[in-house]
Amino acid sequence: MATTSPRSALHLTGTLLTATVALYMGLVAFGNITDFGTNQAFVQHVLAMDTTFKDDDLMWRAITSKGLQDTAYVAIIVWEVIAALVLIYGTWLWTRRDDLRARRFSTYGLLMVMLLFGAGFIAIGGEWFSMWQSENWNGLDAALRVFLLSGVTLVVVQLPSAER
Repeated sequence: MATTSPRSALHLTGTLLTATVALYMGLVAFGNITDFGTNQAFVQHVLAMDTTFKDDDLMWRAITSKGLQDTAYVAIIVWEVIAALVLIYGTWLWTRRDDLRARRFSTYGLLMVMLLFGAGFIAIGGEWFSMWQSENWNGLDAALRVFLLSGVTLVVVQLPSAER
C-alpha cells in the first residue's frame, strides 16, 4: 500500500536528485550501447595497463585478453542499465508519493552507482590497475564526481522527514 505525503522541499529534493542520477546513468548506458567502441577502448587500456609506468611489480595484474576485456565492459554496461532502471523506478515512486518504496529503490540504485564508480572505477580501475598512472586513460576525476553526486543524493534520500 502506498504511503502518501504532502510535497515538501525534502521530498522534492529527493525526487529531483534521484531523477538527475537516473538521467545521468541512462545517458551513460545509452552512450555506451550506441557508441560501444569509445569506452570499450578505455576499458581495454585500463585493464591492459598499457599506458601505466609498466612497473614489473604491477604488470602481472594486467588483463590483456580481448575476450575478458570485452566481458568486463559488457558487464559494466549491464550494471549501468540496471542501475538506471532502478533509479527511474525510484523517481517514478517519488512522483507517486510512495515515499517508503521510493527511498528503498532510490537507495538500491544509488548504491549500485556508488559500487560501480567507487569500488569498480576508483578502487579496482584506479588502484589495482593503476589507472592513476595513465595520462590518456585516467577516469578517476569523472568517477569521483559521480560517486560524490550519488553519495549526496543518498544522504538526502535517507534524511528523515516530518511526513514519515
